[in-house]
Amino acid sequence: MIVRSFNHSVAMVTGLFLFVLSLTWLSRLLGVSPWLSDANSRPEQQVLRTGPQKEDHYGFHDAHRPATDELSRPHSTFAALLDTLDVMQSHYYTIWQGQWPGAIDWTAAVMGTQLSATLAVMTEAWHRQTMLSPVHDLSGKTQEHENTINRYFTQITSFYFGENAFSIRTQAYDDMLWVVLGWLESVKFINLHSNLYHAQSAGLNPESEATSSNSTGWYAQQFIPQFAHRARVFYDLAAKGWDTSLCGGGMVWNPYLAPYKNAITNQLFITASISMYLHFPGDDNSSPFSFKNPVRSLGGYPPAKAHNPQYLENAVEAYQWLKSSGMRNWKGLYADGFHITGWKGGENSSTGTGKCDLRDEQVYTYNQGVLLSGLRGLWDATGSQGYLDDGHELIHNVIAATGWATQGTRWRWQWSGLGRNGVMEDACDSRGTCSQNGHTFKGIFFHHLAIFCSELPSSGISEGDFNTFGANKRLAAWHKGSCESYRPWLRNNAEAAYVTRDNKGEFGTWWGIPAGTKSTENQSMVDEDGFSLPPDDGTDYRNEGIPVDDIWRLPDRQSPPRSNQAGDTESDNLLKTQGKEDDMSQKTSWDPNDRGRGRTVETQSGGLAVLRALWKIVDSKK
Repeated sequence: MIVRSFNHSVAMVTGLFLFVLSLTWLSRLLGVSPWLSDANSRPEQQVLRTGPQKEDHYGFHDAHRPATDELSRPHSTFAALLDTLDVMQSHYYTIWQGQWPGAIDWTAAVMGTQLSATLAVMTEAWHRQTMLSPVHDLSGKTQEHENTINRYFTQITSFYFGENAFSIRTQAYDDMLWVVLGWLESVKFINLHSNLYHAQSAGLNPESEATSSNSTGWYAQQFIPQFAHRARVFYDLAAKGWDTSLCGGGMVWNPYLAPYKNAITNQLFITASISMYLHFPGDDNSSPFSFKNPVRSLGGYPPAKAHNPQYLENAVEAYQWLKSSGMRNWKGLYADGFHITGWKGGENSSTGTGKCDLRDEQVYTYNQGVLLSGLRGLWDATGSQGYLDDGHELIHNVIAATGWATQGTRWRWQWSGLGRNGVMEDACDSRGTCSQNGHTFKGIFFHHLAIFCSELPSSGISEGDFNTFGANKRLAAWHKGSCESYRPWLRNNAEAAYVTRDNKGEFGTWWGIPAGTKSTENQSMVDEDGFSLPPDDGTDYRNEGIPVDDIWRLPDRQSPPRSNQAGDTESDNLLKTQGKEDDMSQKTSWDPNDRGRGRTVETQSGGLAVLRALWKIVDSKK
């Protein structure tokens, strides 16, 4: 406890120092959204300034937070992205704790991922601006950019110490894998920023990975070994969930429950495995000592090399299993997962059929997203176009299931499987029953979509036994064209998310419902012909809790398991959710997005992710 308090103190002092240092120029940068201080203004009434405008250091005009119809302008999208990040960190993050206090363990790991990915976009945008502008036009602005990056990166480092790593080790396997992806995302960002801005001072090849903590380049490189070590520890812990005794393979979700092989844990294992292969820089940290064999503690945790082919083999095998498992429904979407018919634990244990033959039909948005970055990584590592084919097929299925074809018609409010009116939606959004889990899902989808739709490189990397692949012109053009075809749908979702902002700039979870809308005003939509709530297919255990029955629970564990997946342990979080539920017919003064848990750091991250995807896939190309 003393060590933990000391670490928090160190993180606090470091963060506050950089914050004070950057306060002056930061207010200038955040001039893109001065209306945040106007509590009486309505977000949907904000428009871009007219007349002479001052450019920020990214080369985009200083502007009020744009109205949704202004997201068609590239500079407006980027300004909105910066604004959304500022709100997420200034409203929800506490630097002395190194935490987003309102988040639970696994959603906090996702917040860290979203933060690192946004910093990468910011540094890419500034690099692009420097390539387009004369050197004399950039006097002093590079330092402003560096200060902005350092301010937010300091928050990432404080989160490293604030993350509840010891608790997550005792949770479900998917909880652990979110941690892996989060710290690998941070490693990727450090490498990107170091290579773009500090490679020359460090004596590095700009194309190489800057992984040395002894380099004279960017100071953040010293954190790579720590971040990599945490990713490796949690990957090794989670890999124990791979099970061949049932269903011929696949990851078990939670070791404290009856066996359940679900989409998210298997998709996370695929994506984490290929990410470890591509981005893990190696690790020689011997802590912690072996859990199972104290004798091995004399030698500690054995070293791990970068680009271990075992990670690639794990990813390939796991995807082969998932693809052949029958987990997708008739719309081509991933249902939640499989139970095993007849399985019983306890004294009269039985493996039952031993097969994944009892599918839970619940569909979540993030179950369609995490796999996308895994498929992209598998293409990078193997050059097999089949992985890209599968990714684009899944995206097409998702777009169709949001009701894209019925957008603007009389049937636009009809539930289409994953949304309505061309806008992505989880079943809990319209009901106002989302837990922290459900609030996080859509943002996860758009984060992984942005990774998948990154342009294919024309050449690969060759470093000893490690090789990645490049695309020929035909394949690169096909992939780029396919992703460009998603642009109208992506913009539709970004605008739908954007209108949910309240006068503090905080996003709601039910996209497409403008902030300030009273429930009675929204009743016309509910009463309109064709409006339908999502059907009660499957078990919404992510938002409503894990059922207490023999299908889900072990005989000796008829109480909430150790998992943040159903909440801050399910009983705690669900009491918060259920205690605040409100039906639109019961309240006339509430914005529908203030029901349930209301606006949270998780809903803010959803807005951040969809804006980032819009910028990366669409507006940064203009």
